[in-house]
Amino acid sequence: MTTTIESLKEQTVAHKFGATSTTDEVLSGVNLRGKRILVTGASAGLGVETARSLAAHGAQVVGAARDLAKAESATAQVRKDAEANGGSFELIELDLASLKSVRVCADRLVAKGESFDLVIANAGVMATPFAQTRDGFETQFGTNHLGHFVFVNRIAPLFRAGGRLINLSSSGHRFSNVDLDDPNFERAAYEPFVAYGRSKTANILFAVEFDRRHRGRGVRAAAVHPGAIPTELGRHVDPSRMQALVDQINQQLAAEGQGPFQWKTIPQGAATSVWAGVVASADEIGGQYCENCHVGKIVAGDAVITAVSEGVRGYALDPKNAEALWKKSEELVGQSFG
Repeated sequence: MTTTIESLKEQTVAHKFGATSTTDEVLSGVNLRGKRILVTGASAGLGVETARSLAAHGAQVVGAARDLAKAESATAQVRKDAEANGGSFELIELDLASLKSVRVCADRLVAKGESFDLVIANAGVMATPFAQTRDGFETQFGTNHLGHFVFVNRIAPLFRAGGRLINLSSSGHRFSNVDLDDPNFERAAYEPFVAYGRSKTANILFAVEFDRRHRGRGVRAAAVHPGAIPTELGRHVDPSRMQALVDQINQQLAAEGQGPFQWKTIPQGAATSVWAGVVASADEIGGQYCENCHVGKIVAGDAVITAVSEGVRGYALDPKNAEALWKKSEELVGQSFG
């Protein structure tokens, strides 16, 4: 992907993207023919739009989804845009809440032997009631982090030199650091957004450590926050709680002399994923947390921030924290990744 990035350097400097940029704006003029890209969660929302935008610029996109029937229906436009622009699209089955499914899917890809220029770990769940994955992990940590941890590491040999891993995180990482002593809430009382925060912090830390381990062979990794977007991800959140949060944000914005909160559209939400995946320079985004099509800055733990504030907590980029999470994750899944 180096050629694409180099050819876009001057354009990127001249056109600074931001919170309202869309996938089509970010990828304007980008030719991805010959590039092979995998996107998890390609059955709804951001995953479908991410796949569509990349395939519409000529990429060979592989979409992974738990429910293939749902994904087939949801990606009709992806196929049309791919066919019209020299790209391609195919679906594979992947249930991140089952390590058996994760390993089967990964091993099939490795056996096939076709390399990837970019993997976007987009799938996830948010604020679910307490439950466990098929392997006994708390649902959000097990699905959002451990499923991707095993999947990405098992297909790591397929990353081409110059390739990238983009993990979908969230500003929700601010709810909590990871808890490596009690990852499954066996001792602490379960709180849906604390669990979500732990999993989203884990997504960032995984990118930090993956980047450290693979940058020597030219493979980089970053985490991205797509923004606040009304998608299926919020199906477990009580509407009254969501409205109360929006009301609180609007009060804070009004006190700062700013306009009211506005949701991002899905094309705006997916823009940072494709920006970090194919437009920004590797050294700019490697090992970083990105939002609104730029690299986020660390904010102090006592800083007043809202769901629309920018910034990343320092614990989410701490290399020692990242290494500790990697080791704990290997222990939990029963497999080491060198």
